[in-house]
Amino acid sequence: MSAGPDLFSASVDVNRFAPLAERMRPRTPDEFIGQSHLLGPGRPLRQLIERKAIVSSLFWGPPGVGKTTLARMMATGVDAEFVILSAVSDGIPRIREVVAEAERLRNQYSRRTVLFVDEIHRWAKNVQEQALPHVESGLFVLLGATTENVSFEVRPALVSRCRVFQLKELTVADIQSALTRALGDSKRGLGARNLSVGEGALTLLAKGGVGDVRKALGALELAASLTADGAEITPETAREAVGTSLSRHDKDGDQHYDLLSALQKSCRGSNVQGAVFWAAKLLQTGDVASLWRRLKVIAVEDVGMAMPEAISVVRDCEEAFHAMGMPEGRICVAHAVVLLATAKKSNRAYAALDAALAALQEHPNAEPPLHIRNAPTELMKELGHGKGYQTPWNFKDHYVPGQTYLPAPLERSVFYRPSKEGYEAEIHERMSHWWREDKASRGE
Repeated sequence: MSAGPDLFSASVDVNRFAPLAERMRPRTPDEFIGQSHLLGPGRPLRQLIERKAIVSSLFWGPPGVGKTTLARMMATGVDAEFVILSAVSDGIPRIREVVAEAERLRNQYSRRTVLFVDEIHRWAKNVQEQALPHVESGLFVLLGATTENVSFEVRPALVSRCRVFQLKELTVADIQSALTRALGDSKRGLGARNLSVGEGALTLLAKGGVGDVRKALGALELAASLTADGAEITPETAREAVGTSLSRHDKDGDQHYDLLSALQKSCRGSNVQGAVFWAAKLLQTGDVASLWRRLKVIAVEDVGMAMPEAISVVRDCEEAFHAMGMPEGRICVAHAVVLLATAKKSNRAYAALDAALAALQEHPNAEPPLHIRNAPTELMKELGHGKGYQTPWNFKDHYVPGQTYLPAPLERSVFYRPSKEGYEAEIHERMSHWWREDKASRGE
């Protein structure tokens, strides 16, 4: 049943034909790149690993920062049966098999079971619920790795039974250290080839990994294969090895929504520099549909009635973007983003609708006043429908002072309160005039 020893045991010789990233996988905390907040002297995770203690744990962080490696380190040297599950393909039937075997090993041999699940956020909720009681009882120790926010993607009851270790983004300097180590390691890395690399090429390779040390090591391995023994990896070779890969981005993951949130909050805060930067990063990912959708949201949610034409401008820019294609299309993105970031802002329109929806919760059966109801038949007229209604066209400024349009319980309610920003300042002035007229008509 066990698939564990090949994955978790540090005593197994690394196959020389394995990819460089696999050969250079850290085996001890001292070999680990970054994550000093978890692995520095005296830190809890380092102590667990050094003492060969193991507790149910979730490792959460971006791709390529060492989540699976840390799970391996924690499991190394522990006298237990190791089982690896695929969150994508292994469902409830497989969990039941694991439970049965874990009970047999515990009852017959007093042997523990450690269950490792990569991409645990892809585990269906019902599968998580199937595993939960066995984590609670200690039948097996659960180790999970995920790129997604555990608060959203893993059931709270399961999270509460685990230690959560959040890994941070790797810096370019961190990845440069990993590349330098691989170049100098004669046993597991490329040291036997006596390759050298200049600062420029090293930086290109490190940046090409976009925070993912595996990707950077893959690029280094390719660059090395294009370079003769004893020679220098040139910037041109490094650039060719890195290729034209886009920034790491999963449109179904947290980072996708983080980028969109950063764009919107920059526009909302009228910080055009931040807005342009995050728009550039979203454009680089290739997910232009999400970018344009969010720009339209910003136009109505954040700019709103302060510049009502913003939504039309964004739609026109989107249409032009698709007509032009890239790279010229980026100009349309820039036009829309700069317009939204520098425009006057108001959220008063949708705040008014939210206030009206809240009022409906309090008065779900509210009906229109009789004088503004439709009266297509004589019976409806006899019932008072439309009686007393005065058309604005017959009044000065096309406004009827004192005429009500809300149901009686809400007659004096104010849902929309215009700001004094941009075009909405004109609305504010007109509504203020109408309010004064209404008060005068009531003798107030």
